[in-house]
Amino acid sequence: MTLVMADSQPEYVFTRDYIDNNRINLQHYQWVQLFGYHLHPSIPAVGSQHRIADVGTGTGVWLTDLSAHLPATVQLDGLDVSLKAIPPVEWLPSNVSFRQWDIREAVPEDLVGQYDIVHIRLFIFVLLDKEVPEILQKLTMLLKPGGYLQWDEVDISSFRIGKARPDNKIEALTRLFHLSRVQDPRLAPTWVPKLAALAGGAGLCDIQEDKRDAQGHLAFAMHECNLMLHELLARTTRNAAYAEQLSQIMPEVAEETRKGATWDFTRWTVVARKAAKPQ
Repeated sequence: MTLVMADSQPEYVFTRDYIDNNRINLQHYQWVQLFGYHLHPSIPAVGSQHRIADVGTGTGVWLTDLSAHLPATVQLDGLDVSLKAIPPVEWLPSNVSFRQWDIREAVPEDLVGQYDIVHIRLFIFVLLDKEVPEILQKLTMLLKPGGYLQWDEVDISSFRIGKARPDNKIEALTRLFHLSRVQDPRLAPTWVPKLAALAGGAGLCDIQEDKRDAQGHLAFAMHECNLMLHELLARTTRNAAYAEQLSQIMPEVAEETRKGATWDFTRWTVVARKAAKPQ
């Protein structure tokens, strides 16, 4: 594998440490369990010489997991503003490479039109609503003519609280949701249900949506994974008042969770194709 570094270190709403890395890795496997695939079934079978990019690759877990299901000749490239979370290069598959790229910056010239598939996941806490159309244009630039974009997201606006029993208490979980989302404007996104329409506006075609709601034990596991976010956010913002409120509310949140109350969200996969060159 190869590693290409850059100098920029833009702001990240979470912590880029072993706790956050574990959250990202666990979240990946839960996502695959919920949807049942790494690549949407509408995307044609990956050819032996295909090139695939994972934008906002984080720990690289989507790529390393996917690599076991594809020929070793498929080139898998992880792109991210920071490469601090990836495993040691000696332990990575030989066809996996990483490169530093800030998605808010111009697409590197040598990456324009290079990919058969571009994957991106969980940018809800990275992008403001107004930034999404421009990001879609950049992702489209990465694709070859006829290439596919797959974008996986959680719809925060679909928030509701699930209960194992009608009498489950939910007061602390409700307070925590409203307390956390005001800490940063990126924590209250509304663009996910509009993503398919925005993809069409970017000139993409053959757009498909796959919406899933986790149930039962998987919903519970995904909720507990997400509970890590709040303490990570407190450490990143260094907001003493928020940290103090968290220290008071989290024991109640944990108690409500153990008795069968969960944050539930609808999760989306949107797939779109870049038009082929005119014949």
